Amino acid sequence: MMGRKERQVTGTDMEYEIIRSSRRTMGLEIKNGRVIVRVPLRASDRSIRAFVRDHEKWIRTHLERIRAREEALGTPEPLSPEELRVLTARAKRTIPERAAHYAPLVGVTYGRITIRCQKTRWGSCSSAGNLNFNCLLMLAPPEVLDSVVVHELCHRKEPNHSARFYAEVLRVFPAYKKWNKWLKENGSYLMARARDEE
Repeated sequence: MMGRKERQVTGTDMEYEIIRSSRRTMGLEIKNGRVIVRVPLRASDRSIRAFVRDHEKWIRTHLERIRAREEALGTPEPLSPEELRVLTARAKRTIPERAAHYAPLVGVTYGRITIRCQKTRWGSCSSAGNLNFNCLLMLAPPEVLDSVVVHELCHRKEPNHSARFYAEVLRVFPAYKKWNKWLKENGSYLMARARDEE
């Protein structure tokens, strides 16, 4: 189920995004440098603010770690049009192969696969079963690509991020947490290499 997105700012000027869904508990995620708070549909603004405030130290520690890592890597250099063409061509060869490999293991089928250069998403799965992937995944370790492919294929069984969904992901790809962590920590740097004209 796709959540409803809202934007909030704490009293200490920390901006975060709220995604409401049918989940039962609140959760925090830092994705591509953005703080995301996943909450139940009926969670009050007051309870959300309190939850963020209680975890503010954790959030700031992780944001500082991401910034320090990006500073150590240096300013990301935008891909040239030619580099982007080569990367997209590689993705169009490689990603369908990985999807074809993992789909039988998940036990699902899928429709069309689209490859794009994006600044906000690594992959998605439509209700019709079409898959979309970011060509920038080709800049990441191959295990990261596999983790994203398995993630999207598992949405064919569970169109949400429930415990059952993650159990299915881990069944097919036991190292998912390790490589998903790598992507969370390094993904914003890779996405910064996308040119403005996506």
